[in-house]
Amino acid sequence: MTPSAGSSWPKAHLVPTSGTYPRGFRVAGLASGVKKHGKKDLAVVVSDHPCTAAAVFTQNAFSAAPVNVTRQQLTQRANADFHQLVVNSGCANACTGERGLADAHRMVDLVSGATGREGTLVMSTGVIGQHLQMDKIGQGIAQAVAQAETSHDAWLRVSEAIMTTDTFPKLMSREVTLPGTDRSYRLVGFCKGAGMIKPNMATMLASIFTDANVSAECIQLATKSVVEHSFNAIIVDGDTSTNDTFAVMANGASGMDSITDPHSAEFAEFQAQLRDFATTLSQLIVRDGEGATKFVDVHVKNAPSFADAKAIANTIALSPLVKTAMYGRDANWGRIICAVGYSGVRVTPEKVNMHLCAAKTGETLHLFKDGAPHDTNETVASRILDEEDLIIQVDLGLGQEEAHVYTCDFSTDYIHINADYRS
Repeated sequence: MTPSAGSSWPKAHLVPTSGTYPRGFRVAGLASGVKKHGKKDLAVVVSDHPCTAAAVFTQNAFSAAPVNVTRQQLTQRANADFHQLVVNSGCANACTGERGLADAHRMVDLVSGATGREGTLVMSTGVIGQHLQMDKIGQGIAQAVAQAETSHDAWLRVSEAIMTTDTFPKLMSREVTLPGTDRSYRLVGFCKGAGMIKPNMATMLASIFTDANVSAECIQLATKSVVEHSFNAIIVDGDTSTNDTFAVMANGASGMDSITDPHSAEFAEFQAQLRDFATTLSQLIVRDGEGATKFVDVHVKNAPSFADAKAIANTIALSPLVKTAMYGRDANWGRIICAVGYSGVRVTPEKVNMHLCAAKTGETLHLFKDGAPHDTNETVASRILDEEDLIIQVDLGLGQEEAHVYTCDFSTDYIHINADYRS
């Protein structure tokens, strides 16, 4: 990816200037007037072919109206025969009672009415406790459906329209081939999120669209599987919001044979490719963490189970002390080892090793070996911590399972961004 000429986005190198997009989808992103200053706030994705679809949602007890409506839609339609997705930003439509549910249903009906096709997923993001401005959103939906097209710029406008405190639009596309075959398909994904990011979903919306031909059963299994390694493995600050949704839609427009057997090699390959794509997409949220200056891959390996490895990685990634140390470029390994110890996972201290690594240069410092301090070379530590991409690797020495959790540092800007969010 390279930045557009004259791009004004922070971290513009993460914003693509072109893409390879799935066949059969048309999109539009525009300003309906909900946000001030002409900022884009409404996105529509339309498929010319029926899609299978699946989603994973927030675990917050105060799930927002669009979460409840989308969950209901997926159940009623048995994860099949979907044609559209609509997303608004600027208002979360959360904690809004019966009126909120009616407004979310109204968004579904407006899109279906504009396209003439049933089957619409709905998402919202923004401030909690406010009602949607349905007059503006209704006009915006009609305009967006009429304007929907297939260009890269249109996909970029969609990813911009769902932003809240994000500093750049998060968009990825890819064409892949099933190994051992000549069958290829395409993937595109966009997401939003920069704060209130914690495992088990976060204040984020994410959608992946593909022209692969995947059955309703297989799309459900794949979506639930890949989320554990992607959007359920990112942390900014430890808060989980009310609207979090990760959805996948597949329209089969590639012409490839349908993947219907969840025990087949084809399904295993599709799931692995979807997992890799979703993991990279989810990392864009961490890279845009509110006030973040570091991207940190917390890698726990040689654990007795995946659950144990992920629990320890989550504990490290959630620690404010670890995150502030990363911001301060302080190789304070005691904070990391302490987090391992209070994670709730049983460990054998004399078997634990910890390394600090620079992801791009590969330079590594073995800070903690077999339960005791090892190489505390401050010069090397400073050189590693000057890098933007870091790896904290913890080896438990107790098994063969591993997990990655992706997080960022805590900077002073995080406080300013969230103190001023509604003002």
